[in-house]
Amino acid sequence: MTFKNFLFWVAALVSLLLDRITKYWVITTFTLKIPPDSWPLWPGIFHLTYVTNKGAAFSLFSQDGSWLRWLSLIVSIGLMCIALFGPLLQQWEQAGYGFLLGGALGNGIDRFLTGEVVDFLDFRLIQFPVFNLADVFINVGIACLLVSTFRNGAAPSRRSKSHPRS
Repeated sequence: MTFKNFLFWVAALVSLLLDRITKYWVITTFTLKIPPDSWPLWPGIFHLTYVTNKGAAFSLFSQDGSWLRWLSLIVSIGLMCIALFGPLLQQWEQAGYGFLLGGALGNGIDRFLTGEVVDFLDFRLIQFPVFNLADVFINVGIACLLVSTFRNGAAPSRRSKSHPRS
């Protein structure tokens, strides 16, 4: 038995599970404190640092990000409706939308349970904000959709060879 947009569901499930497992590991291994608990995996370059974020990417809307939980829910329901009731999607689209769903659900679950998102991936070399696997999967999903757009986009029109005018 197969069902429509199988890769969508696989990408969503795998990304959600990886996000939830890593966040659980961080919560049970690190202590949430100031300054944050941090393990240097590559000192000065990449650390695992346990922080939370009430806002969106780059701590945007951190003053009042409670509405983000509803945005995550709406996006998640919308993506599931596309996969269930929409057309059969191309493989890159299925993967892209699936990764977006996994990321939206991963961060959405955090927001509904605690009002904030668990972050822990800390690239210090470039002073990038700390993030999590859900954020990674959202970006992977966007990349897949971009690949789909360029692979499935309109091919450049070919000009037929015109005969010289007499």
